[in-house]
Amino acid sequence: MSTGSYYERTDDHRFKPTAHASGAWSTDEVHFSPLGGLIVHAIDRHLADRQGERLLLSRISFDILGRLALDECEIRVETIRPGRTIELVEAVALIADRPVVRARAWCLAAIDTAEVAGGGADRLADPETLAPWRMADLWPGGYIASIDVRPLAPPRPGRTTAWISTPLDLVAGESACPVASFVALVDTANGIAVRQPPKAWTFPNVDLTIHLQRQPEGRWTGLDTTVVFGPTGQGITSTVLHDIHGPVGQAQQILTVRPV
Repeated sequence: MSTGSYYERTDDHRFKPTAHASGAWSTDEVHFSPLGGLIVHAIDRHLADRQGERLLLSRISFDILGRLALDECEIRVETIRPGRTIELVEAVALIADRPVVRARAWCLAAIDTAEVAGGGADRLADPETLAPWRMADLWPGGYIASIDVRPLAPPRPGRTTAWISTPLDLVAGESACPVASFVALVDTANGIAVRQPPKAWTFPNVDLTIHLQRQPEGRWTGLDTTVVFGPTGQGITSTVLHDIHGPVGQAQQILTVRPV
């Protein structure tokens, strides 16, 4: 496995991607997974500067507005709806001064609800007991080459459950929060359960929405993923998200499905 990072900071709001961030659909583009994690990293820094008690990122939606060139990006974060217990934050990622991703995150106050917590999917098998899968045999790019993928069973068209981890830092020399490190691997879901060979069909996602019922912990991101293609060029990748303690939330991606 490689060592290093996906991004290097160049100033307070700008970041340069490394070769490890290169994409699967095109290696001269950024894979959205590390960019999504970088946006959460920037939001986390923004939340750390607020007055009062820290809020928890509970939902984030990303809209991918255009081509994600493998080039320096700027991330701007602002609070749209301030509040003591509920806050809405918006982040915009720009490449060559053009907005390429717009994200909105709902952040909620932490309250002790352990007494009523429960529900959701069963806990996944321990990733340390599973054999790695060479996902790089299916997909090109530095990002895919950088990750450790461990499926619970052989991947099937449209259906795979797998653990993902990486030895790389999100930003060189910086400690990312657990949520940012977790989110930096979630977009991998669209590539683990492919319904058709990516050399014959393209099915990139134009968005990613994540809901969290609790904050993830540990270095593993668990993806219990189902992919559905419709008859008119649309598809959906749906994922139950796990950490080593059990389910933490859900993710959805809308796909544009086209023959090569």
